[in-house]
Amino acid sequence: MSTGEALRLSDPLFDALRLSELRRRPGVKWQRVAPDVLPAWVADMDFDVPPMVADAIEQIVRYGDLGYPEWPGGSPLRAAFADRMLERYGWTISAADVREHTDLLQALQLVLHLGTAPGDAVAVQTPNYPPFLATLEAMGRRRVSSPWTRTPTGWAPDIAGLADAVARENCRALLLVNPHNPTGRVLTRDELTEIAGIARRHDLLVISDEIHAELTYAPHRHIPFASLDDDTSARTVTLTSASKAFNLAGLRCSVAHFGPQRLLALRDAPPVDLYGTVSTVGVAGTLAAWQYGADWQERLMRVLDRNRQQVSAALASWGAEVTAMPEATYLYWFEADVLGLGEDPVKEVLTRTGVLLDGGAPFGDDGRRYLRLNFATSGPLLEEILARLGSLARR
Repeated sequence: MSTGEALRLSDPLFDALRLSELRRRPGVKWQRVAPDVLPAWVADMDFDVPPMVADAIEQIVRYGDLGYPEWPGGSPLRAAFADRMLERYGWTISAADVREHTDLLQALQLVLHLGTAPGDAVAVQTPNYPPFLATLEAMGRRRVSSPWTRTPTGWAPDIAGLADAVARENCRALLLVNPHNPTGRVLTRDELTEIAGIARRHDLLVISDEIHAELTYAPHRHIPFASLDDDTSARTVTLTSASKAFNLAGLRCSVAHFGPQRLLALRDAPPVDLYGTVSTVGVAGTLAAWQYGADWQERLMRVLDRNRQQVSAALASWGAEVTAMPEATYLYWFEADVLGLGEDPVKEVLTRTGVLLDGGAPFGDDGRRYLRLNFATSGPLLEEILARLGSLARR
């Protein structure tokens, strides 16, 4: 789709949002801001619950059972996830190696707990999702940062730098985020293969966050890290959820594929309820999204593609050096300097424009001069957000 075609696109399913209704929503995105503020920070979409998910949840509540679920051998998510990986990525896995967790962050913390020890070095490419960085600190793992590089054509991982850092700091694990949050970059097969070589040479446990995989824009293609080869699969725990692609974070439901069988055995060791379990409603909603949400998701991606192009055009009009748009996600990572901001860009944007963005130091030292804009909202609301931000660039 050309830029002109994308910017003219309108879809009532996603563009007919009412600001008054959004402000009544109980979620953190809208409840953490004053009535005159437009939130574009946390990675929740503004769009309504997908109809097939709403129908599945209503069916459970009205005609089903909210008692203890009976899932012999695990929830139906395990087989559904295996089927989805084969269908979408040609990755063949066993449902027996899949487990459910309440959310991806819980799964990450569990894998770090089982697979590493306090003081162990964990490599992570920065800037990065703040709760991941905070988790490493809170759990006493030693964070080894490998900064991404901004090039004339976009963001690039410094794989040679990653290799040097892993060797120098004797890393035990690698926390891989692909597609990358916040830059939106999708790692290529060649890049993933190089990273897999580092993991093999240094015997790293790889925890691969792939929660944004289904928000990848053509012609880019997500490749599950564990699908590269047998060695990579055997050392990788893949974490994902339907929560980003279908806006279901409140259902508290994620899945993890365990390649390392030793870790899976530790995870399954008694007491079996130590890590909690997912809800019947969360499973029903996720299954409905995966089984019946293809048309909804296709329409969503057209709208998000339009919106990312709209943000890119705005940045260019403000005088920014625009390189590549995000290749995945609904998050746009850009330099705060284009808006003439000071040391705390998030706070200054909020104070001066009434727009709440994310960004800055919580993403790592190399994120201090950057902002992250969530563009998963209606066309009219995004226009207002960009108009408010643009008022800073024109001063």
